[in-house]
Amino acid sequence: MAPKAGKAVVAALRDDIDRLLAAEPDVRADAEDSVHQMRVATRRLRSVLRSYRRLFHTKRAAATEAELKWLADLLGVARDAEVRAERFVDLLAEHDEVPDEVTQALVGASLDAYTDAHAEVLSALDGKRYRRLRKTLTAWRTDPPLDRDLARTPARKVFDGVVRRDRKRLRALVLAEPTAAPADRVELLHDIRKGAKRLRYSCEAAGTVLGDDATDLGSRAKRLQTVLGDHRDAVESREAILAAAATSPTATATLYELLADTEESAAGRAIAHYPAAAAFATAAD
Repeated sequence: MAPKAGKAVVAALRDDIDRLLAAEPDVRADAEDSVHQMRVATRRLRSVLRSYRRLFHTKRAAATEAELKWLADLLGVARDAEVRAERFVDLLAEHDEVPDEVTQALVGASLDAYTDAHAEVLSALDGKRYRRLRKTLTAWRTDPPLDRDLARTPARKVFDGVVRRDRKRLRALVLAEPTAAPADRVELLHDIRKGAKRLRYSCEAAGTVLGDDATDLGSRAKRLQTVLGDHRDAVESREAILAAAATSPTATATLYELLADTEESAAGRAIAHYPAAAAFATAAD
């Protein structure tokens, strides 16, 4: 008998819920990469609820998605600061005799931002709002609020439709990029990255149902997401360097210029891979 959509989506949800709940103790202990792992699990869950929303009771799924966004945003502030600190450490390692004030302005400030953001995450994890979310997710591991009629629909039909819609959405964004105004291009590329991530997660959720086709498409979407993520990281790092330079002594201006130029080059190298990485989105099915 062909698998039903409800059973298949419950399995996808359960995997991501387990990832999220398993990451919580490590986040509390501030273990390496723990914030990243919990953030990814939270985003994956939210993405599955959005892509497969027709399978769920609309209001309850929307409410849980909103709570997942709240948690992902908190984790994102900490993760972004963590990434910047690591990036700045690597950048400064390429230069000899870096003044202490530059290290503090870049690495130190990012680490301080991470400490503050991590404290906010811990406060949230101890709060009623997160406890309600955790209780909801624990129940949804086996009994999410499914639309009973659609849940009985063959999984292949439903999952194939979801993947096609997510790919169509990404295709429209990719096709719009060449004509975007320069001032709008960075944000459009960010939207393309988010579209690629959504397609990746819907494909990964559909992997056991649709097989190699979904797995391959998800891998291509992941590649595009990675390329644009590298570009975004370099752009935001350069902006942070320029902001620090604006309030720093003139004596360190040359070093800041070198660091900003390095990140500009990194952004250029990353975006050079974009056309090839995005080609699958506009190719014929």
